[in-house]
Amino acid sequence: MKRIVTLLVILTVALGAVSAQMKYPFRDITNVLVWGAGGGTDLANRLVMAEMAKELKVNINVNNVTGGVGGSVGLFEGYSRPADGYTLVGLSESCVTAAVQGGFNKKMNVWDFFIIGGSPDLISVTPSAPFKTVTDLVEAVKKNPRSVRAGASAAGSIHHLNLLAFEKGSGTKFNFIPYDSSAASQNAAMTGEVSLVITSVQEQAELIKAGRLRPLAMLIPTDFDFKGTMIPSAFTSYPGLAQYLPLEQQIGFAIRKDAPEAVKEQLQAAFKKAMNAEPVKKFGADRYFTLKGYVGKEANDIFDKLESVFSWTLWDLGAAKIDPATLGIPR
Repeated sequence: MKRIVTLLVILTVALGAVSAQMKYPFRDITNVLVWGAGGGTDLANRLVMAEMAKELKVNINVNNVTGGVGGSVGLFEGYSRPADGYTLVGLSESCVTAAVQGGFNKKMNVWDFFIIGGSPDLISVTPSAPFKTVTDLVEAVKKNPRSVRAGASAAGSIHHLNLLAFEKGSGTKFNFIPYDSSAASQNAAMTGEVSLVITSVQEQAELIKAGRLRPLAMLIPTDFDFKGTMIPSAFTSYPGLAQYLPLEQQIGFAIRKDAPEAVKEQLQAAFKKAMNAEPVKKFGADRYFTLKGYVGKEANDIFDKLESVFSWTLWDLGAAKIDPATLGIPR
């Protein structure tokens, strides 16, 4: 038995030494995606991962690991794995709220980020909904608070924060129904499970074109030209929204900051090539998705700011469990 144990130890050490000498990547990579299938983060990650796989010469498997708050279940899953470059975490700006919601015990500075892009949020309803304008919607809710069911992805997501901000800026109160992805919340709106949905233009584009969702208002200060049809800004009717909006979407993925620098450099090089690939460019143009391609300090600085803005916004809106100051998150 002692000889067997000794041989196993020797074999383990030898395999470790061989692995260390092999050029990265020499096996498949896993992207732990914190949101559900079919949403904007899922679609953008799968497309970019497919292009990066061509450059890295290995498969990149995207696994949806949903649940918790702010994508916390997926964040824990990704962070618990070795910092060897074989685990990425597909995420979005909404994940920066996981800590103040009590779902993740670390600040976002434990990651290095790769930002694919983003798209502005809007409020949409099913074509048969009684609300023809955003004013119709607001007046109905003011007469009967919490009577209207509003769908968005999980608590603490950008879509949820946009709903909270819209409530504050318009003086309304909806019955919030959380879903594990944007796709699920949009499906709920189309089936009548909820009366309205807040997600991004990119996520709703095909449904709007097919007439399965009807846009009421953009949650940005300007009107939006959607294939020749102008979607009005909610700010026009409710200027008070400017105190809370807009909140900007940043979709991408991350790797543990303590991963080897050489590994991160290879991933960054593959990412930059992927962002210039024709399928990615077409996705951006067709889905009203602004491609960014930020990496390194530029991407990390954006997520530091997002963590501050989103965490304190949640705290100010009364939707955070933990004071950001106690986590060392500056206002």
